[in-house]
Amino acid sequence: MKIIVTGGAGFIGGNFVYYELKNHPEDEIICLDKLTYAGNLETLEEAMKNPKFKFVKGDIADRKFVYELFESEKPDIVINFAAESHVDRSIEDPEIFLKTNVMGTQVLMDACRKYGITRYHQVSTDEVYGDLPLDRPDLFFNEDTPIHTSSPYSASKASADLLVLAYYRTYKLPVTITRCSNNYGPYHFPEKLIPLMIANALADKPLPVYGKGENVRDWLYVEDHCAAIDLVARKGKVGEVYNVGGHNEKTNLEVVKTILKQLGKPESLITFVTDRPGHDRRYAIDPTKIHNELGWLPQTKFDDGIKKTVQWYLDNRNWWESIISGEYKNYYEKMYANR
Repeated sequence: MKIIVTGGAGFIGGNFVYYELKNHPEDEIICLDKLTYAGNLETLEEAMKNPKFKFVKGDIADRKFVYELFESEKPDIVINFAAESHVDRSIEDPEIFLKTNVMGTQVLMDACRKYGITRYHQVSTDEVYGDLPLDRPDLFFNEDTPIHTSSPYSASKASADLLVLAYYRTYKLPVTITRCSNNYGPYHFPEKLIPLMIANALADKPLPVYGKGENVRDWLYVEDHCAAIDLVARKGKVGEVYNVGGHNEKTNLEVVKTILKQLGKPESLITFVTDRPGHDRRYAIDPTKIHNELGWLPQTKFDDGIKKTVQWYLDNRNWWESIISGEYKNYYEKMYANR
């Protein structure tokens, strides 16, 4: 089988590429990535050595380019990770989020219709549901929770989800969607909470925490998420949404303190900063459906996952230091200049 993975040079997409190469060595993986600021080709350095893997640089919103790729590769499955995903950036510049997250999704699905695929899978987020009150720990998002977005980012992802479901109903395109809680693990871009705190703590820099650090997130180790996506894309019911959660709810402050403890750094490094506009209070996913229908359960407890994550960042300083310095942007030219 041939699978196009869009956004495969990003955090979750990159981890998914490695998951597929390991667990489905018979399949071919074509990674399509525009290599914007969060796309890092160094993430795929080991995958490049695998003859079953191919990297293609391009924009999912470029219709001519996408059609030519589908024409030449004739994929069986398309899994769309490609997205602008940083909430703060979406507040500063919403337009690029709409172009990539909505229009890019449309272009991909039009190509799927034109050239025929067995499954189009949309990787979404629990942020499309908005947030939950901090004083109601009994409430969880399920697949029937109404969409109620808080940021231009989550609104763009919700728009894409609705478009995906409309293509299923109107054109009978074989689609599935997963909506996941916060991921953590290897190759996480250093602007995000956990890797940012690790990098700052190692440098004895202040650790900026929004508000009072009371916002709650459900954390899922990225490999568990990859397993869920693989399962849904191959065996999930067409036209369905599946929520993927870890039952690992932590306040942001708890997460930061856990990282400091792992690194043996003082809590005095924590600095509280002005909260972001429209900051969601609590996310919590009910993954009952994916468990009952497909047998998926998260395998990694937060305490174990955070230890593995911190150790990975200690063992791979070159990877994230290259990003912080900006050198990672030159890697594509270095790899492909003479090809």
